[in-house]
Amino acid sequence: MVQVKHVISTMPTATELERRNRALVAFTLLTGARDSAIASMKLKHVDMIGGYVNQDAREVKTKYSKTFNTYFFPVGEEILEIVADWVSYLRNEKLWGNDDPLFPSTRIAVGASRQFEAAGLERKHWSTATPIRTIFRNAFTAAGLPYFNPHSFRNTLVRFGEQVCKTPEQFKAWSQNLGHEKVLTTFLSYGEVACQRQGEIIRNLAAKPPSATQTNANEFADAVVKKLTEAGVNL
Repeated sequence: MVQVKHVISTMPTATELERRNRALVAFTLLTGARDSAIASMKLKHVDMIGGYVNQDAREVKTKYSKTFNTYFFPVGEEILEIVADWVSYLRNEKLWGNDDPLFPSTRIAVGASRQFEAAGLERKHWSTATPIRTIFRNAFTAAGLPYFNPHSFRNTLVRFGEQVCKTPEQFKAWSQNLGHEKVLTTFLSYGEVACQRQGEIIRNLAAKPPSATQTNANEFADAVVKKLTEAGVNL
């Protein structure tokens, strides 16, 4: 988490392409969305007031064509502010609408040197997630750190969740927030957390420091074992 935030803090913002790139990395940390999903997202899929992203499989390229809401993870106000500023820039300064891309592709034009070069934003989606991975690679290299691909941010968030979640229900909501089936199987017997409750849990985690909700590790483990036993899982 510290490495990722360092990279974001060192990314330049002099041009709109640089602002896009920084917002892209920040958004990936804020939501844990897969790069293919991010490449296909539209402005309408992000609800800054509600604090979530609607990963609608009819338009967003999600894994297994699964539709779900991702509430913003409590990774820091500075990360949220970067994303909010980017959305505001597209809507209020570029005057883009709901169906325009959240992270538009790069417009290529002939420059003063009569060579093709980057010339701002193109009002269309990337056709693949390859440019996103390139942006990540360049950002980490510029910061003097090893390259971490977009998908590795999901692993970072899972580990972060293990630190801040203090009950089975909280970790269940955290896992659902990622749409991560393999993590969900850990608490399969706990049952689905309602969408509204999922959002409440994630927001409460942002409002309460981990030290305020410390619980005994053995009690946590006992609760998990009890749920699995009640579900008939042979331990």
